[in-house]
Amino acid sequence: MVRRFGLLHATALNMTNMIGIGPFITIPLLMSALGGPQAMLGWVVALITVLCDSTVWSELGAAMPGSGGSFGYLRQGYGAEKVGRLMGFLFVWQFVLSGPLEIASGYIGFSHYLGYIWKGITPGQTMLVITIIGLVNLALLYRRIKSIAAITVALWIGTIVTVVAVIVTGAMHFDAKIAFDFPPGAFTFSLGFLLGLGTASRVGAYDYLGYYDVCYIGDEVENPGRVIPRSILISTIAVALIYVAINFSIIGVVPWREFVPVESHPQADFVVSIFMERIYGSGVATILTAMILWTAFGSVFALLLGYSRVPYAAARGGYFFKVFARLHPSQGFPYVSLVVLGVLSIVAGFVSLGMVIDALLTTRILVQFIGQIGAVTLLRRRAPDMPRPYRMWLYPLPSLVALLGWIFIFATTPKLVIAFGLGALLLGVLCFGVWSWKARTWPFAESLG
Repeated sequence: MVRRFGLLHATALNMTNMIGIGPFITIPLLMSALGGPQAMLGWVVALITVLCDSTVWSELGAAMPGSGGSFGYLRQGYGAEKVGRLMGFLFVWQFVLSGPLEIASGYIGFSHYLGYIWKGITPGQTMLVITIIGLVNLALLYRRIKSIAAITVALWIGTIVTVVAVIVTGAMHFDAKIAFDFPPGAFTFSLGFLLGLGTASRVGAYDYLGYYDVCYIGDEVENPGRVIPRSILISTIAVALIYVAINFSIIGVVPWREFVPVESHPQADFVVSIFMERIYGSGVATILTAMILWTAFGSVFALLLGYSRVPYAAARGGYFFKVFARLHPSQGFPYVSLVVLGVLSIVAGFVSLGMVIDALLTTRILVQFIGQIGAVTLLRRRAPDMPRPYRMWLYPLPSLVALLGWIFIFATTPKLVIAFGLGALLLGVLCFGVWSWKARTWPFAESLG
């Protein structure tokens, strides 16, 4: 693995992943959560949670730069030979579920916006589009990291151009009366409001996912102690500002009642295209839609690039099937892991967007996000002298705030989805037990040895 990703490449990777198709497809879902612009409070909750959590990723990523990110952090934080084995296994277990789901959301968003150009696209044709885009993504990533770094920057430039076009257009035609047209009782506190805020926060958290993507390719980052934390913090703050601008640009031109609730408004699938059409006509809207498709593809490109390194790192450490540790004989990238996750992502693209978002967050919060908060705390106590190129500011306050945010998002998820997440986690624990028993490793090493 060659270290070729500098600060520009790392920041581009994170931002391309974070922006992606998210803000363009989730605005209707966000507004539907609370039935009006008050749902923007969900963005605030998600931003506070993610911004604090980014300091957790920064400290861990700078101290332990390597492929796999969370896999290594959880192992070291909880003890590599005991509980860390369980946490590392569970991370890979849930990642096999949540990783392809997150990539699939980009494929779904791509197919939604393609519907503006391809009028009357059928469900069967949509599945075909998802399959083709997924295969193209695989083909582009099936190469050495040097050329991938250049492709990442090119996709990032396309993303920024698209975002600037939307924000500038929105600023020039912004109408505060449309943007702040709150329904009666918009801020009346109740259990329903709390659950709606949780839904909006979940959508917001989904849109911010990816601020840590560089951590998954730590073995390929130049000067990781400096580049990893800076790229995480820069991309998180920059994207937060961009998201606020995008959302107000849209709802300041297109009345939210025209796409809320999302189930009864088909045009909600490509609301940004409608936004541009209303101002400049269908010709310009088509061009902007093509740019959004470029942005969507850039997102899934960055996701599959980073996520394909996770099973590779786990397998290399003896925590996953050995076949995933194979590197391409001439190009030097984990081709088995890349192909497997790429194919699973295509299959996951046949599920609805709302279900994908809920499922991927629910399966990821407990082990990865909350687990890493525990890991950074344990490492501070067990290894106080461990080299830390970046140290969390105001420790432990940011990690505690992030913990509360993730608990709130998880607790307000629909019960059926929570049951799915907990069931998948329990099944993972059982599989770990069987695997450890057969391999004569912890917690059965002493009794069997």
